[in-house]
This record gives sequence, C-alpha cells and structure tokens, in this order.
Amino acid sequence: MKAINRTKGFILLSALLAAVLSAPAAAAQGKDKGKGKDVDTSRARAVLWRAPDDIAARDLFAGPGGEAMRPDLRRVTFIKEEKGGYSTKYRVRDASGREWVAKVGKEAQSETAAVRLLWAVGYVTEVNYLVPRLNIEGRGVFENARLEARPEGVERLDEWKWTENPFVGTKELQGLIVSMALLNNWDIKDTNNKVLFVRDAAGRGELRYVVSDLGATFGRVKLDVPGFWRLARSRNTPEDFRKDPFLEDVKGGQVFLFYKGKRQDLFDDIRVDEARWIGSLFSKLSRRQIEDAFRAANYTPEEVGILSAALRERIAELASVGRQAAGAR
Repeated sequence: MKAINRTKGFILLSALLAAVLSAPAAAAQGKDKGKGKDVDTSRARAVLWRAPDDIAARDLFAGPGGEAMRPDLRRVTFIKEEKGGYSTKYRVRDASGREWVAKVGKEAQSETAAVRLLWAVGYVTEVNYLVPRLNIEGRGVFENARLEARPEGVERLDEWKWTENPFVGTKELQGLIVSMALLNNWDIKDTNNKVLFVRDAAGRGELRYVVSDLGATFGRVKLDVPGFWRLARSRNTPEDFRKDPFLEDVKGGQVFLFYKGKRQDLFDDIRVDEARWIGSLFSKLSRRQIEDAFRAANYTPEEVGILSAALRERIAELASVGRQAAGAR
C-alpha cells in the first residue's frame, strides 16, 4: 500500500514539475477569452505605433475604420451584456452580421474622440463609431452610444502593463504617456490596455498594443481636495477640460505636466525631446481635423469649439517646449 502511495506521489510530483517547466511556452501564447482558443504569438511582431506619413490627410471624422467599416444600423440585435468597467456595455450584431460592443453613458463621446486623435498621430487603436441614437432590439433606444468593432480574425488577448512591455524606454511609449495627459485621461491603469492579435494576408502575426478604454478623457484631472478624487475629477466635461492646466514646468531637460490622475509615476521622467516629438506630430493636425474628431463624437457645435480650442492650446504648449529646447542649443 505504501509503495502504491509513493508511486502516486511520484506521478503527481512529475506532473507538477512538467507544468512548471512548460510555463514559458504557455506564456508565449495568448488566449482569446471570448472563444477559448489558443493562438501562437511567439513569432508575432509587437506594434504600438506606426509612422504616419499622411497625418494632414487623415479623416478624423471617419476614424481608423474609415467609411468602409461603419456599422449597418438597419437592425441591431442584442447578444449579451459585457461585464466590467464604469459604463454599461452590450455585445450586439448589426444588419450585416458584424459584432460590436455598444458602450452607453458619459464615456461614449469622449472615447470616440480620443481614439481618433491617437490614431491620427500613428498609434494603433480600436475601431469605433458614435451613434447618436441606437436602437438595440430587446434592450431599447440609447442616445450617444459608442460602437466598438469586434471583427473576425482579431483575437483579444490579455492586458499589457505600462511598465512591462516591449516598448519601455522608447519615445513611442513616452509619447503615448504624454498623450494621456494631453487628453486628460486620469484613469490610466493596466486593465484598460489590451493586446490584439491580428494576422496579415501572408499569415504573419501582429500583436497590437492598444489603450482600449479611453472614456475618462476630456474632463478634469485637477485634485483640489486630497482623498476626494471621485468628486474632484470628471470625464467628458468640455468646460472642465478647458479650465484644467496642462504644462507645469520644464527643468533640466525634463518636462513636468500638471497631471493628477492615476499612475502619476509614469510622468516622472518625460524628456524634452520626447515631449517635442509627440507635440510635433499633433501639431500637424489642422483645426478642421481636430474639430472633426469631436464632431464624430456628436458634440454640439459649442462643445466642439471649446474642446478643439483647448486641445490646440495644449498642443501649442508642447510645440513651445520644442522651440525652447532648440533655442537653447
């Protein structure tokens, strides 16, 4: 009997050891939680940003999906409710059979605009559209609903971490961090990031590192009362965005931004050249393009004016950092 128990123990120990040794191989694979399929990502190329050689020509009203990917709203049917996050979300299917996640509530507009602005300067993003009035069969009619694409062939993997990713130390990641402050995204956290696995026509894999939740933008990040941040911060509030300061100081080759949201540690080491780089990209956007990003989110003409003017002023502040640095040489 003891010999049998020892044998069973040895088998169990061997199984546990094999599981531990195989962990690195498992880590090289991502799991699509929605479909339960494993995908081999070991040879996939990681992408955060692509050099945009056509910034001035980009259509910020249509966004990264263009006109071709716009949802067919003749009939939108309910699939299931999506759990988690600040906003209510529903998985839906449009009349063409494509699936989307509808986000309803205060974050829908701000996220729609934020995605377009990041995409305009080269960052990989989700594909979304703002629907002013969305009728979801079985759920009702919603005002200002954001539809985010769930296209076939795109596997949604795990989250990526701001301090642990293939781009740490690059100007592209630093530029993205500066962009979070530019848009007043105070809800910076790893769970709002997602890795998308996509195969191209040749079958090569690509891992796209996107900030998937950008709803907590275009409000206030200023913290007036310590310990009461939920009351002090806002989202999708044009007047708050206009009033909040952006650039705090430039000292010793570093840029200090007036950012009082989550993960303030990410802003501890922003160099002048990094701020200048991302500022130069945003500076290539015309007033019309910036306004189109907000028009696409169904802001009123007055709100479009407030938001675009405030954002252009912030972009000019980044550009001035570049001029000051160049003049000091």
